[in-house]
Amino acid sequence: MVDVTKWPLFSLMEGEELSSIRQACVFGTSANEVIYITHNDDVYVFGLNCSNCLGTGDSQSTILPKKLDFLSGRKVVSLSYGSGPHILLATEEGELFAWGHNGYSQLGNGTTNQGVAPVLVSASLLNKRVTEVACGSHHSLALTNTGEVYAWGYNNCGQVGSGSTANQPTPRRVSNCLQNKVVVSITCGQTSSLAVVENGEVYGWGYNGNGQLGLGNNGNQLTPCRLVGLQGLCVLQIVSGYAHSLALTDEGLLYAWGTNTYGQLGTGNKSNQLSPVQIMAEKESRIVEIAACHSTHTSAAKTQSGQVYMWGQCRGQSIVLPFLTHFSCTDDVFACFATPSVMWRLLSMEHDDFLTVSQSLKKEFDSPETADLKFSVDGKYIHVHKAVLKIRCEHFRSMFQSHWNEDMKEVIEIDQFTYPVYRSFLEFLYTDNIDLPPEDAIGLLDLATSYCENRLKRLCQHIIKRGITIENAFSLLAAAVRYDAEDLEEFCFKFCVNHLTEVTQTAAFWQMEGNLLKEFISRASRCGAFKN
Repeated sequence: MVDVTKWPLFSLMEGEELSSIRQACVFGTSANEVIYITHNDDVYVFGLNCSNCLGTGDSQSTILPKKLDFLSGRKVVSLSYGSGPHILLATEEGELFAWGHNGYSQLGNGTTNQGVAPVLVSASLLNKRVTEVACGSHHSLALTNTGEVYAWGYNNCGQVGSGSTANQPTPRRVSNCLQNKVVVSITCGQTSSLAVVENGEVYGWGYNGNGQLGLGNNGNQLTPCRLVGLQGLCVLQIVSGYAHSLALTDEGLLYAWGTNTYGQLGTGNKSNQLSPVQIMAEKESRIVEIAACHSTHTSAAKTQSGQVYMWGQCRGQSIVLPFLTHFSCTDDVFACFATPSVMWRLLSMEHDDFLTVSQSLKKEFDSPETADLKFSVDGKYIHVHKAVLKIRCEHFRSMFQSHWNEDMKEVIEIDQFTYPVYRSFLEFLYTDNIDLPPEDAIGLLDLATSYCENRLKRLCQHIIKRGITIENAFSLLAAAVRYDAEDLEEFCFKFCVNHLTEVTQTAAFWQMEGNLLKEFISRASRCGAFKN
């Protein structure tokens, strides 16, 4: 399950908003822009809005999501972004929309005017159904349902595949040796283009100064050329980084070529490769997915057994060999380690009925249907599961032994703690969280001390610190002393001294037990609190 809040831009969104997201993409030169599609097929954007890349009709940035009404109701099947950035979006109906940076006609509308809002790309694509899009830095590719590739935009290195280096203002079919081929997949590096055809062959064109086309040389290609280094292999997936590429075969084998400045080829060194070389051959589990995108120098792969590896530029470090992570998907690699932390693809969210172990435990807390034990506190029942309590708490592990009377009971009476305190404690065992006001947290601190629950004790102290006020400061200080919470005691003492005049005028101060009051006055005097 992908957690989009690993990308900081999503951290301000509420749970209900997050659960409405079906697809999402973080993009931009600093990963400062977002587009997402809801389950209702509404399209929203927010972020910095460089070069009008949000498509809102103006150049204003926005920290709150804005709806793109023009695209609402259209099911998105493919999305890609350039460096400007410019955006390409293909719908289920085969329509292609473009907006954003257009200095090189990468929007395909025949002009170089900025695209402030989504516009249908119709030139040369009438009656064509676009199924996939790919953006380089400032050029664009579109794949149709009949396997044709169209290209347009910046063409200084031949990345449009037209046979010249003149910029292409509108979509033009890439032909030559692709003329009679059925293309099934496309990808772009910054200034290069790659395509996979239905028999698994790979073709490349554009900039090749570092071998990113994998042709065995470093000469630019103005028209598509087959990668002979992959001859005899059937390629299923191909991805491109800034200036390197990865290919995955139907046998689960992984090949890499191109620039290797940051170790992004995973060969164990930083030498460029002009032809494809196999990597990760020693891994027992076959590769099932590879990941890269043209705005980063990061690579990732996932094996059939679910292991995720990363290499290349990872948070400034050069990782020259595939490194095994604890991630469950390649998307997390880009969220946590890529620079910028963009998404390498349009991310599809899995909002199904599956619950993790922690989510299942949280759901079953105080559930009469599945519980096998009840606590009675202040005349109210709390339903729990013996097994969970024994696993999570040493106190209960000891309690539910055969020599304790409680082990045979179906209802256990609790009279030394209040209902809110005891319920919060039991809920903590199911969720690792507590939600109590500071005054009740004092009682929970007492319980945590009695049950030797040190982590719970620390959480209670944190809640009390956050909730300290002039009125309750001295009461909280007294509780800290009573429960031997030294860190909390020091915090409350300093607060009382810093607000001495106000604190000494509260009822809690004058109702305090004599010895504690004397000790406070003595200690405060030693700190110079009464010099004035």
